[in-house]
Amino acid sequence: MSLFPPDILSTAETIIREFTAAGLMLSTAESCTGGLISGALTEISGSSAVVDRGFITYTNTAKIELLGVQEETLLQFGAVSEETARQMVHGALFRSRAAIAVAVTGIAGPGGGSAEKPVGLVHLAAKSRAGALIHRKMLYGDIGRSEVRLATVRTALEMILSLR
Repeated sequence: MSLFPPDILSTAETIIREFTAAGLMLSTAESCTGGLISGALTEISGSSAVVDRGFITYTNTAKIELLGVQEETLLQFGAVSEETARQMVHGALFRSRAAIAVAVTGIAGPGGGSAEKPVGLVHLAAKSRAGALIHRKMLYGDIGRSEVRLATVRTALEMILSLR
């Protein structure tokens, strides 16, 4: 029995298979998912050929120290912002051996939301060494903590596939 739903496992299997065939590695920078993206990928046998490393940067200090997110960015835009997600993915990519990285930061709930940044808001960014960068602002809604986190994993895995 797996920790993850079949659709997430299927996407993770596709990533591991395709990245292995292409000789590509990836890295993750996770806040609100707390390692679930890396967990889904490493649920697949053979993932050690693809998953270089994962950064779990739940605090602002961790984002600064491990990923090089600028303190000014966090002060001006907050941890849950497009700007922070972009800096997180840059740090994950260039502090690893990965060809592609993904980063997520959001508000899983049930608390922590505001009118400007409601529960279920997640910013995701994916970046390749070739220069492609994509950002998605997702408003999953107040669907429950676990559901927000799993929805974020799904979106992140799709973004990884889109950059291969």
